[in-house]
Amino acid sequence: MAPPLDTSKTSKLERYNSYLRGVHSTKLLAASSNLLFRATLLIALVLIFFFTLNYPPLSDNPHHHQKFLSSAFYGSGASWEKQVRHSSTPRRPNGFSVLVTGAGGFVGSHCALALKKRGDGVLGLDNFNSYYDPSLKRARQALLSKHQIFIVEADLNDGPLLSKLFDVVPFTHVLHLAAQAGVRYAMRNPQSYISSNIAGLVNLLEIAKSAQPQPAIVWASSSSVYGLNTQNPFSELHRTDQPASLYAATKKAGEEIAHTYNHIYGLSITGLRFFTVYGPWGRPDMAYFFFTKDILQGKPINIYKTHDEKDVARDFTYIDDVVKGCLGALDTSEKSTGSGGKKRAPAQLRIYNLGNTSPVSVAKLVAILEGLLNVKAKKHVIKMPRNGDVPFTHANVSLAYEDFGYKPTTDLATGLRKFVK
Repeated sequence: MAPPLDTSKTSKLERYNSYLRGVHSTKLLAASSNLLFRATLLIALVLIFFFTLNYPPLSDNPHHHQKFLSSAFYGSGASWEKQVRHSSTPRRPNGFSVLVTGAGGFVGSHCALALKKRGDGVLGLDNFNSYYDPSLKRARQALLSKHQIFIVEADLNDGPLLSKLFDVVPFTHVLHLAAQAGVRYAMRNPQSYISSNIAGLVNLLEIAKSAQPQPAIVWASSSSVYGLNTQNPFSELHRTDQPASLYAATKKAGEEIAHTYNHIYGLSITGLRFFTVYGPWGRPDMAYFFFTKDILQGKPINIYKTHDEKDVARDFTYIDDVVKGCLGALDTSEKSTGSGGKKRAPAQLRIYNLGNTSPVSVAKLVAILEGLLNVKAKKHVIKMPRNGDVPFTHANVSLAYEDFGYKPTTDLATGLRKFVK
């Protein structure tokens, strides 16, 4: 009888081969998993990068509803620099080279055109935010473009971009009109006012203080700084430490910040307190604008009365008068006295009212519009809400008249006729 086969060695060999196959399978699975993980991670990063570039985050802040382009993008193109230089080069002897912030805005676009028409070099800056319909700002941009005024689309808080502009152009002046406007909107979006009116101003002054040469700066404050002041007409000597709205508080803060940069760094700074500016290409959030629109569409309008039954009145100032005031302030601005961020001598620091000196009630405003439109308004007279608006404004402009001949010449009926047309 044959001896039984010794299967122990064969069994051991099969177990060993099975072990090796298991090891190889585990290694292959691990390698495949590792490769799959890396590929997935790479695809995720590519998608994140793509969506970050093409879809900015949504926010209640209108400044976030825009496409922010990298500062490097601006600085990398020779054609971009050529546009910047061409737009900002003056065409008249001893002409200014002016950076106009908020150039797509109401006052900014009018001032930019006036400066260009007299031969100054003008470069605009605007972020085209959506506080009101950006299509109106784009239409102003197109108008400026026809007059060879280039607007750089960027935010005031983009420090590298501002530095690049001052490297490319030796600005003699800055007309700083960019701001978050509106009293009531501050109750819905307070952060937008801090970002624009305080942080944006500081960023601009930080760049300007170190520029060579330092520019002279004219900037827009507001009649709102008078707040709860009851003396009238409002004088630059009256107290402005009782703001009635966050908007007013940010403008008052801007005046104090301007004082600081003037004192420490020798920047020549002029502040202008605008009183209810109106006219063609105006802001749709202003009463005269939406009253006109609503009257034409047959919609009712709200006319406010104070809680003690007095008329609400404003010192309505026509845009052409304000432009003359802005140019007068620029023309009489003295040179800044700093160099390399260091003050060499005392520098000019001024503040002026730019108003019309003739307050008109809102009821009278509506009556003028009814006559111009030949339409009867559907009026609701209601109590003025406690939202930061003040019941009355009236400008004393004698200081601006003495220093640069500011003299408003357009009454409300004439100005509204031009606006309606």
